[in-house]
Amino acid sequence: MISAMSDAADPFARAEASAATLGKLTGVSRFDAAVVLGSGWMAAAEAIGACEQEIPLADLGGFPLPTVAGHTPAVRYLVKGDLRVLLFLGRVHMYEGNPPASVVHGVRTAIAAGCRTVVLTNAAGGIRAGYEVGQPVLISDHLNLTGRSPLAGPPPPDRYPSRFTDLTEAYSARLRALAREEDPTLAEGVYAALPGPHYETPAEIRMLRGLGADLVGMSTALETIAARHLGAEVLAISLVTNPAAGLAAAPLDHAEVLAAARSCAARIGALLSALLPRL
Repeated sequence: MISAMSDAADPFARAEASAATLGKLTGVSRFDAAVVLGSGWMAAAEAIGACEQEIPLADLGGFPLPTVAGHTPAVRYLVKGDLRVLLFLGRVHMYEGNPPASVVHGVRTAIAAGCRTVVLTNAAGGIRAGYEVGQPVLISDHLNLTGRSPLAGPPPPDRYPSRFTDLTEAYSARLRALAREEDPTLAEGVYAALPGPHYETPAEIRMLRGLGADLVGMSTALETIAARHLGAEVLAISLVTNPAAGLAAAPLDHAEVLAAARSCAARIGALLSALLPRL
């Protein structure tokens, strides 16, 4: 049995404990896929499918609660075809004061509960010319500019893979191809993850464009690293909620980002509803 002290020091043990509690509360021994919703994506949750059960994250242990509007501290269990799906209705971020291990706790919990596929979503600023507000974009790669990694610190326990994780295919080409079969209009782009919470300056956006970024946001990259470390396939979708700094006349505003996400998230929810049974 893991002691309280070792559990507190071992984020993998915390995830295993949360997964065990999730299994007890739902009566489900193993799940297949997890979806993490970004800011303002509740309409997507409703479009994805009927909820079998909804569990407050506080009941699972190990989860810091979101402090940002648009993120609900709960996980839903639902069934899509033959797949048992965990739907996280929000996430936490480093800018809320959370360490990387806490930011990726949901993903690690889902994988400890059996999930081999992780779908990550986010609200993002559009950098590439031609992106429109409300447009979904498949993430093909990322720039982790947070300066942090969920694999830093003590090495994982022996029962886990080496922390020197290959990210050559961080975002699954197979899953992106399946998504494009459902919606051939989907664009692909490179996502730049910054720590936030402030938005970027126009000079930073020019820098990011020069580095090859098409999208910018404050999440997703650390969760992807944690998922790939544990062998899960990752599909990530950004919803362009605003042009990045310096690319629009109006100042950036979080309330407007949430409003844009809410108005368009149902479209991506419908896409995921059709896609999930094929994963």
